Amino acid sequence: MIYSKEVEEMCPVAQGVHHGCAPIPEEAKWVQAKKVEDISGFTHGVGWCAPQQGACKLSLNVKEGIIQEALVETIGCSGMTHSAAMAAEILPGLTVMEALNTDLVCDAINTAMRELFLQIVYGRSQSAFSEDGLPVGAGLEDLGKGLRSQVGTMYGTLAKGPRYLEMAEGYVTGIALDKDNQIIGYQYVNLGKMTDFIKKGDDPNTAWEKAKGHYGRVDVEEGAVKIIDPRKE
Repeated sequence: MIYSKEVEEMCPVAQGVHHGCAPIPEEAKWVQAKKVEDISGFTHGVGWCAPQQGACKLSLNVKEGIIQEALVETIGCSGMTHSAAMAAEILPGLTVMEALNTDLVCDAINTAMRELFLQIVYGRSQSAFSEDGLPVGAGLEDLGKGLRSQVGTMYGTLAKGPRYLEMAEGYVTGIALDKDNQIIGYQYVNLGKMTDFIKKGDDPNTAWEKAKGHYGRVDVEEGAVKIIDPRKE
């Protein structure tokens, strides 16, 4: 240790009261986190790239400082999907400190990792008050049945109005309009369910019909005057 001449000439003064760092909530325990292995928790975070043309939602399950599980979801940039594939290989097995200082390929994923690090070391995790935290595999619960990301895609113009393209339920195939051309419902097909039906042996047309659904009023008796294809009409 090298000290400046000014410090060397100072007389020692006791620090007095020092209780250490404030404890943070971790998996139903209050922990004075002093080392990286003191960190445990399940948390989410969102990051964005410098041009802000895309974003990443990152979910991590950390046990005793080691990332046991990572869910990487990206939107808005085609390159991000390939970066996410690499990040899913890189993250598990790293400590949160290693992950913070590792190039996760995409700026949005790196930013998400930074935001998660801040949350988890300050005790703002989803599992802060859950005894023993959440099991490895909890990240998949964000995706629901079919293991598909929850995505909403809407488009609108002043000249032609709104278009629903993708809802949580699935790919929107039709928008129901009333006599005033206002949206009163929509039809969709759940592509995850459709794919599962095909994998189980259904032909594509049967799978398509079984995976269809609707929300709101889409029948003539309910006031629907017409149904338009949001991608073509």
